[in-house]
Amino acid sequence: MSGRIGVLISGRGSHLRNLIACCKRGDISAQVVVVISNRANAPGLQYAAEAGIESIVLQHHSFPNRETYDQQIAKLLTDRKVDLVCLAGFLRLLSAEFVRRFPQKIMNVHPSLLPAFPGLHAQQQAIDYGVKLTGCTVHFIDEGLDSGPIILQNTIELIAEDNADTLSDRLLPVEHRTYAEAVKLFFENRLQVDGRKVIIRRAR
Repeated sequence: MSGRIGVLISGRGSHLRNLIACCKRGDISAQVVVVISNRANAPGLQYAAEAGIESIVLQHHSFPNRETYDQQIAKLLTDRKVDLVCLAGFLRLLSAEFVRRFPQKIMNVHPSLLPAFPGLHAQQQAIDYGVKLTGCTVHFIDEGLDSGPIILQNTIELIAEDNADTLSDRLLPVEHRTYAEAVKLFFENRLQVDGRKVIIRRAR
């Protein structure tokens, strides 16, 4: 039986589209079973519709606080027996209670080599700092900001002509590849968390 993925989005959904494609090709032994967006106009919802995947719009401003909102998302994911929650451009911080509901089962990709440049505008942060290499990080979510155990990282070189937009465009395919690989490893049961370290076990 293949694994079950729930994806949370807020925007264009390019990571969602990539994960759907990887699952359909059999690169990942899982399927995306539900997509939840906090924005009704998120373009990524179209990818879910085209793939025949259940999509749910749950607008956060309809709830009195973050905790209540997150409780509803958690219920939707639990009801659908989701094994892994993938954040794909979900522009909301998750509450500590939500994170505790899915220990080491929430994954995110960030466009920098964490712990460098957490938070928003990571590409511009890298350019402003003058680094020669940047990249992306796939990590498990914990209760901090972009601070969870690191699963995989990949790098690219900055070039003199880079601005935040061009760097983002060059980095995105690397993010797609790295995120898909991390999800694949998860469903192969090859990820072992030991404190801050994620150990990747050899394939059987």
